Amino acid sequence: MKNTDISAPDYFHKVVDCQWACPAHTPVPEYIRLIAHGRYSDAYMINWRSNVFPGILGRTCDRPCEPACRRVRVEKEPVAICRLKRVAADYKDDIRDRLPKPAAKKNGQRIALVGGGPASLTVARDLVPLGYHCAVFDQDPKAGGMIRTQIPKFRLPDSVIDEECGYILDLGVEFRGGKRIDSMKALLAENWDAIFVGSGAPRGRDLDIPGRKEAAKNIHIGIDWLSSVSFGHISKIGKRVVVLGGGNTAMDCCRSARRLGGEQVDVVVRSGFEEMKASPWEKEDAMHEGIPIHNFLVPKEFTHDSGRLTGITFEKVKAEYDAKGRRKLVPAGEPVQHFPCDDVLVAVGQENAFPWIERDVGIEFDQWDMPKVDTKTMASTHPKVFFGGDAAFGPKNIIWAVAHGHEAAVSIDKMLNGEDIADRPAPAVEIMSQKMGIHEWSYDNEIALDKRYKVPHRDKVIALKDIKAEVELGFDDKLAFAEAGRCLNCDVQTVFSAQLCIECDACVDICPMDCITFTPNGEEADLRKRLSAPSHNLTQDLYVQDGLKTGRVMVKDEDVCLHCGLCAERCPTGAWDMQKFLLDMTHAGNSCRPPRRSAA
Repeated sequence: MKNTDISAPDYFHKVVDCQWACPAHTPVPEYIRLIAHGRYSDAYMINWRSNVFPGILGRTCDRPCEPACRRVRVEKEPVAICRLKRVAADYKDDIRDRLPKPAAKKNGQRIALVGGGPASLTVARDLVPLGYHCAVFDQDPKAGGMIRTQIPKFRLPDSVIDEECGYILDLGVEFRGGKRIDSMKALLAENWDAIFVGSGAPRGRDLDIPGRKEAAKNIHIGIDWLSSVSFGHISKIGKRVVVLGGGNTAMDCCRSARRLGGEQVDVVVRSGFEEMKASPWEKEDAMHEGIPIHNFLVPKEFTHDSGRLTGITFEKVKAEYDAKGRRKLVPAGEPVQHFPCDDVLVAVGQENAFPWIERDVGIEFDQWDMPKVDTKTMASTHPKVFFGGDAAFGPKNIIWAVAHGHEAAVSIDKMLNGEDIADRPAPAVEIMSQKMGIHEWSYDNEIALDKRYKVPHRDKVIALKDIKAEVELGFDDKLAFAEAGRCLNCDVQTVFSAQLCIECDACVDICPMDCITFTPNGEEADLRKRLSAPSHNLTQDLYVQDGLKTGRVMVKDEDVCLHCGLCAERCPTGAWDMQKFLLDMTHAGNSCRPPRRSAA
């Protein structure tokens, strides 16, 4: 194998598993260290630069970072990355003077953004300080999109939405609330310099089974019902409620129903419990509130009497797998089950709806009636139109919408400066040694078993009485400090200098994970088998350095390294060093454009 090029931005980025897994690539260990130091405002601003909505995401993110967390190499539970993000938001000072200022002079270019959700707001936040005029159109009177309309207030208070959307709008964004866009052709005729579509996936899937029309009065589409609850149009529901679906929307529906008068609320899902799309913590919260989840049941008929819903009939199914491991649900051969109920909430998925985009304006659609969108640039087949969030690739989550917004902003900025939008600039990288003395580091590198700390919750009896009472109370400063201490600082990298190594194997002896090996070189597949601990995870690279006097190579398995620094402490020659890797993704602006060459 050849020497590992650690100067390539992606190499150490992949080793910081949490940041690599985050769609917006937030520098997670960096802001967690700042929280441990009590520097909450600094931690908030690091989040605000990358994920835009720290207080919102600290309560609602789907947490793709946590399953990737290196702490699970030591014990079962990852660091509570998401809830620590909320700590930064809860304990920060007034940070308005640290935000970008409205552009002193406009550049004369106008951007229309359809939908006032996280994707559009991210684009506006990135472009307005550069001098662009951004107008956000939304059918609702206030900004936020699905953040405001579909996430219950007991999970996300309006005050947090108002604050973080306000930070963006106050930059000089024109928000046209209550303005629904009904024609892309008409919008294009207004001669905007670019158009961004962040309209979400606004249509909930229905369930066309017998009895649907007859009992329609008490059968509600989940996301529409949540919006009606959010705006105060609905304030009660029947005593017996069945929620159909196994995603996070279903969990929001069932928990909302409990607060609006549902005494017996049941969630019924086609799949098994482990295959449900809902996040594990969402399922736990629902069950904690006395809501049972019934699995492997397929709805067959809505039962009714004189137009009044009386219940749902289900068929029991079981999972069977073919030779390729593909699952198929087949009848279990058991008697049908009937769930009596007064109301049904259908939360079986969401669909994109683009009836307002005419099919002759130059925007091509695929066989699923989705716009053809480039995954890197967010460009459609129309040169001026870009997509992001759920509108681009179907329902995902807020953090993906933010990531799409950043990329679309780079594309719009480059396009309007006459540059190739496919030319994506590399992120900025900084690597700094953390050595302060022979055995002293500028970070805490002690590795100890430390179980995840629980987030305090409001008393269940009180929480269920008020649909606006926030259930999770968040970490206090002491719990935040303790949880932050669980972070393994995986952004502090082990960096090896072969010319300083005397091959004493002291690092090999002291490594608690057996991840360092000195061995003759070879092909990667062969090397992985010959390491001190065989390396099976091919998704993380081997760190290989040659130039040793014996002709051997140093090989370190990045997958199991805990970044404890013992190798660097033990090394008598300083061949090992601990260097903090900080990656800053490129955003719209001068940094996303190559320097212009003078004609002279």
